[in-house]
Amino acid sequence: MHQGKSRILLGTLALIGATLLLASSSALAVPSFARQTGMACEACHTVFPELTPFGRNFKLHAYTIDNLPQVSGMNANKDQTLALNQLPPLSFMFQASYTSTKKSVPDTQAGTGSVSSDALAKNGQVLFPQQASLFYAGRIAPNFGAFVQMTYDGTAGTFGWDNTDIRYARPANDDFLWGISANNNPTVQDLWNTTPAWQSPFDQRSATAPSPGVSTMIDGGLVDAGVAGISVYGSWLNSVFAEFGAYHSAPAAAVIDSTSTNVVRGMAPYWRLAYERQWDRSSWEVGAYGVDAALYPGGGTALAGSTNRYRDWALDTQYQYIGDEHIVSATATYIRERQSLDATYGAGMSSNPSDHLTTIRIGSSYYFQRRYGGALGYFSTTGSADAALYPGGTPLTGYANNVPDSKGWSSELDWVPYENTKFALQYTLYNKFNGGSSNYDGEGRSARDNNTLYLLSWINF
Repeated sequence: MHQGKSRILLGTLALIGATLLLASSSALAVPSFARQTGMACEACHTVFPELTPFGRNFKLHAYTIDNLPQVSGMNANKDQTLALNQLPPLSFMFQASYTSTKKSVPDTQAGTGSVSSDALAKNGQVLFPQQASLFYAGRIAPNFGAFVQMTYDGTAGTFGWDNTDIRYARPANDDFLWGISANNNPTVQDLWNTTPAWQSPFDQRSATAPSPGVSTMIDGGLVDAGVAGISVYGSWLNSVFAEFGAYHSAPAAAVIDSTSTNVVRGMAPYWRLAYERQWDRSSWEVGAYGVDAALYPGGGTALAGSTNRYRDWALDTQYQYIGDEHIVSATATYIRERQSLDATYGAGMSSNPSDHLTTIRIGSSYYFQRRYGGALGYFSTTGSADAALYPGGTPLTGYANNVPDSKGWSSELDWVPYENTKFALQYTLYNKFNGGSSNYDGEGRSARDNNTLYLLSWINF
């Protein structure tokens, strides 16, 4: 991204935050939390999965607030040694979807055997389910709780671990709380809907539509590689939040060897700072986060010698207004990644010894009576030109001009007939895809051909 555009964006975010502050002279959505607390879903969520200030506080305290009969235990000093819900905090999620792109994608066997090179796959993909998940979500013991998700992926036809956040939290005094989180997705433990794991309105996307080929490490790259991490966090006056931790490779494969890809050397440090102010029915957050990861490329090369280093830092902000009839939310994040490609460049797999990526996402949503609503968001990823990393001439996935740039808009209409049921109609429009607007892959496909209509039904019980 040009430096001038970066300064304009950062200045705009700062101006919005300052204005709100001066004017003022808060898939985690699972029914087991409601059953545990005895509160309706709207206590923790505006419209799921976006959290309210109370929902953020519930997560901060390790998911342990409850209103259920307990199996309890105490020692001779009257310290609580057991607080177990009589019923386990289990929930189930089911998603079904329909996806249609403006133009069908190439046939997966195009150009091989007797299949014509211009053959196209069938458009209009139904997934039933798109996802089906089982959750353990709630208290495990005093000050100790979890959000654990196991998911059947209808696209891959596989079942495995999904988002997991297991945490311990304890107040040091009336003003300060500290905690520990063990999780498998950087930012899945975050409290706000601005970071990649939960950013609204970008948290739900079609599993079958084409997607841009490049993202930063903190924006899904480490999750795809498979990691696990531990972080320590603290919250002061329920306003100032700080978290520091580190991630290590933990892929699904039993053995990490040269066949693995993007293997973390040692530990990858992660950090998060945020400030939130609440007044009347409004809340505003501004913060920063980042990760520093040195990775062995693997993929057929030994896990030794040079690494590629990815230094990500990001800024984020969120505003919420939660009224009796109207709910308004706005989020923004800016991610900058510096890449030192010692291993890839040394192997001739990149044209440059260093590259960069910049991601911007800005979105807003409105709901009336928590039942009818809509959202609009803008997204952009831009980066260095690199002929080896971003080659052209490959149907659907090729890059124009050897750059990873993708930009567009996402709009959504929602109907929420019940607090645990949501139907969404979403349309994603691409102005640029993998570096170009027209013929980006060198095979005649344009960015607009990937425009996607997506219908989603989402039920939690």
